[in-house]
Amino acid sequence: MAYTKIDEYDEGVTDRLADLYKDTITLLGEDVEREGLVKTPERVAKSMQFLTQGYKMDPVAILNSAKFKEEYKQMVIVKDIELFSLCEHHLLPFYGRAHVAYIPNGYITGLSKIARVVEAFARRLQVQERLTVQIRDCIQETLNPLGVAVVIEASHMCMQIRGIQKINSTTTTSAFTGAFLNHFETRQEFLQCIKK
Repeated sequence: MAYTKIDEYDEGVTDRLADLYKDTITLLGEDVEREGLVKTPERVAKSMQFLTQGYKMDPVAILNSAKFKEEYKQMVIVKDIELFSLCEHHLLPFYGRAHVAYIPNGYITGLSKIARVVEAFARRLQVQERLTVQIRDCIQETLNPLGVAVVIEASHMCMQIRGIQKINSTTTTSAFTGAFLNHFETRQEFLQCIKK
């Protein structure tokens, strides 16, 4: 039996992007008809659609799909959520981990939905600062918890393989609402829980 790979991509978008990548490869000085490059424009077109699939995801709908009444009012933390995104300035990847917490106020959501919200916003052209705030605001506005905390630690290839070329640099961003913003002890408890 032959191996069959099933891909689901918008054919029109794939074709248009592939044409643009053919031009890009040619402008860079390569022969797009060379054996190793013949299918590269199509592969890159599909890759870019995959890497930016967050535009087709609705983070609010994700949270609402598993929203349950619950009287639990202690901290819920989902930490070490792997994320991969594209820096909107250079279209190079940044990658790392998100740590997300909220204190329920009558409603909880499925734990996997927190990770899916991170994915929905990360799979777009991004800057880490905006990504951090978008995750925070989505959870705050959808679940109306007593507070939300988001910390992202990421490495940016635009700093590692070009420009300043600092391989070991990482960037940390944070965003808080409610109890995490207004109560030092609550914020410290969260930060202690996410320490490696």
